[in-house]
Amino acid sequence: MIRRRPVLSLLSALAMVFLLGPILLVVAIGFSSGDTVEFPPPGFSLRWFDRALSNASFQQGLLTSLLVAAAATLFALVLGIPVALAVQRRTFRGHKAVETLFLSPAIVPELVLGFALFQQLMVTMRITALGALLIGHTVLLLPYAVRVTGASLALSDPALEEAARGLGAGPLRAFFAITLPVMTPGIVSAAVLSFLTSFNNVPLSLLLKGPGISTLPVEMLNYVQFSYDPTVAAVSTLLLAATVGAALLTERLVGFNKVFSR
Repeated sequence: MIRRRPVLSLLSALAMVFLLGPILLVVAIGFSSGDTVEFPPPGFSLRWFDRALSNASFQQGLLTSLLVAAAATLFALVLGIPVALAVQRRTFRGHKAVETLFLSPAIVPELVLGFALFQQLMVTMRITALGALLIGHTVLLLPYAVRVTGASLALSDPALEEAARGLGAGPLRAFFAITLPVMTPGIVSAAVLSFLTSFNNVPLSLLLKGPGISTLPVEMLNYVQFSYDPTVAAVSTLLLAATVGAALLTERLVGFNKVFSR
């Protein structure tokens, strides 16, 4: 295959280098023994990981990021699952408009969305920074909840629910016995994607932060403005390992192919 398509193979190799090169570069710098960011690293050391884990600003930012990501994911699923059910299982006037409304945060640039939420939530309504972050991230994650759970519903057969109703099951029993198990892979996948998206978000979090309330990515951005050591590279390596681990665990337990096979 390589001999038959040398140009395609070369382009594929270049694409892999382009995509993975910066990641491998950051990982290598994270293990550097040097005092500044340099490549190739002069030696191997774990001291920057120790400094990253002991940094008070990173610790506080990590707690805020975990809290906001977990709460926003939960809120997005609570709002998004009924919308996905309505869009996939019901036909009503304004069907497409409702679906477009809940998917629109994925289309609007995050800086525009963040500035609009800042003006409305923090300036006009005087909502605290933590509350604004929770609302903003929930809005940002709604497309994941609606689209991914809706995809799992689209793969199921509506006749199963109708059969359950015909056998005497009420709406709630039919939902928990038939619909919810069908949606479970989509719900788990949406939860993982939403959590990772919220945790790694920068533009929205940068605009909605406040005194004492800042996420880990924003703290990392602030750190590199004044420091040039590999501490942020070490943090990035840890986050990369956690993200890959979460994705592999989800694939093993649920399988993204069950949701995205169409």
